[in-house]
Formats: sequence, structure tokens, C-alpha cells
Amino acid sequence: MLTPPDVLIIRRADIISTMTPADYLEAVERAFRASAAGKASAPPPLHLPMVRGAFHAKGASISMERDYAAVKLNGNFPGNPAELGLPTIQGAIVLADGNDGSLLAVLDSIEVTLRRTAAASALAAQALARPDSSTLLICGCGEQGRAHLEALSEVLSLKRVLLWDRDRRASQSIADEWSGRMEIEVVDDLPDAVPMAQVIACCTSAREPYLDAGMVGRGTFVSAVGADNPDKSELTPGLMAEAAIVTDSTAQCLAMGDLHHAIASGLTIEDLVRAELAEVLTGATQGRRSPEEIIIFDSTGTGLQDVAAAAAIYQRCAGRGVASVSLAGV
Repeated sequence: MLTPPDVLIIRRADIISTMTPADYLEAVERAFRASAAGKASAPPPLHLPMVRGAFHAKGASISMERDYAAVKLNGNFPGNPAELGLPTIQGAIVLADGNDGSLLAVLDSIEVTLRRTAAASALAAQALARPDSSTLLICGCGEQGRAHLEALSEVLSLKRVLLWDRDRRASQSIADEWSGRMEIEVVDDLPDAVPMAQVIACCTSAREPYLDAGMVGRGTFVSAVGADNPDKSELTPGLMAEAAIVTDSTAQCLAMGDLHHAIASGLTIEDLVRAELAEVLTGATQGRRSPEEIIIFDSTGTGLQDVAAAAAIYQRCAGRGVASVSLAGV
């Protein structure tokens, strides 16, 4: 009987030194295209509510030059940074060979979750934002907001960035980091800031929507990533009704995300959802149809993104001195 391969233990530091925003963009695009081609699948996620937060379990498989399967267990506890000095997101991804079931790696999930989420927004912005978009508004300046600024600045010709957070110190921290790289401004009045942006990234843990139809200018692209469970919401049903909606996974967005709340308000999926991002990327559905329409990318984060990113990281880390353990005889 053959001995199973050693399992790589891939730390966050390993991941940071291995992957660039462009690498995540490539991996996430590969995931969506594989899904459109019938070469990837993801079941509905598992949501486990807790007193101070929740756990999500997301799994997916993908067939590339090698078949992979991955399951991610993430804890999402928004009060952690202020109350305990711990990250909001903590967890692990288990990556396995999709052909023989061998366990390949266990990866820290913090960096993967941040970067693959931001990469999906960047991919959607490439396809759906107006080409002349030059001003970005980040709503929510935690780690996900920071990752979005990095990812979106790679794909858009940004000249100005506006930063908004209920905690001004979070906005100022990013502004200080980016000072001198482009025009960057901390804003305190969200309704005044929204009309100035052609691209808006919503990266908060809000449980009540804060972005409404009367605030958003024509032609704006909005990526909403914060509503990753049924209790969270960033966009009002009124804004959703005014926009064309592209989802990362329509079935998943119906269970959580801002689409979930729009449908609960009485709106219909036929009137709201134009396509999934995979359909836009492959040309099956036209994305932006006029310079004036508002387009929302409702992003709840899929296991497809996790398995593609984890596979890319594993391929880069294998044979490079990354820590491993042997499960032979266990």
C-alpha cells in the first residue's frame, strides 16, 4: 500500500509571501470559468450561529490540471478586534486531492478569505464598472476594506479614493498607509461622499442597510461583500430595485446577502438578477448595457473561490520548505 503524501501546513506568512493580488485575480477567474464550464461545483454553505458571531463552512471541488476539493471553516466574530484583540475572521482550509482523496494541505484561512473576496470584486469591476471610473469609495475600513483597495487599484485607473468607516481611526490608518500613492481622503459624511464615486466597495459587518437609491449616482458599480449571513445587510431593497444585479452565486445570495433581503421585501428575482458573474465572464450574458445603469455585484463568497485559491497556494508552496506533517500510520 502506498504511503499518503505529507500534509503541508501553510501559515498566513507563507501565503502572504507566495501570492500577489494578480495571483488571486487569476485563481478566482479560473474558479468562475470552471464553474461555467461544468468543471467545478459548490454545495450550499453551512451557517452555525453563535452568541458573539458565527461559523461558516464552505466547500467546493474544481477540475483543472489536477482535481481538487476543499472545505473551509471560518469563524466570523466582528467584536473580536475591539473586545479581545483577535481577528474578526479566523479559520482553516483543508485541501485534498480530488482523484484519490489524499489530504494535501491545511491552510490558514484569514489571508485567503480576505484576498479571494477582494479579487472577486476586482474581477467584477473589470467586467462591470465603467471604463472611465476614477473615484473609489471604500465603506468599511477594516482588513477587508484594505484588501479591496489593493485589489481594485490593480484593475482600475483610480485617481481618488474616499474612505468611510464609523470608526474614523480605521479610515485614517489606511489613508496614512496610502498617502503619496494617490489622492486619498477620509470622509465622515457618507451621503455627501457616495455621489462622488463611480465605484463603491461595501465591506462592513452592518446589520442594517446604509446605502440607498437616492445616494448612488447613475453609472456606479457597487460591490457588496459584507452580507455573508442572513442577518447582515448593506444595501436597501430600494437601491437593489434601481440596479442591475450580478451575483457570485444566485442560489447562495438568495439565502444570504442583500439579494436575500430584497426578495424578502417583496421584489422578484426576475426583476433583480441579470446574471451570475461566471455568465458575464464567459459572454453568456452581457454585463453593463448602458453607461447610466447602476450595477451591483452581490458577493457572498463561494467555496469555488476558496478551492481555486488554495490550489494555487499549494502548487506554489509544495517543495519550498513549507512545514509538513506525515499522517502515515495515523
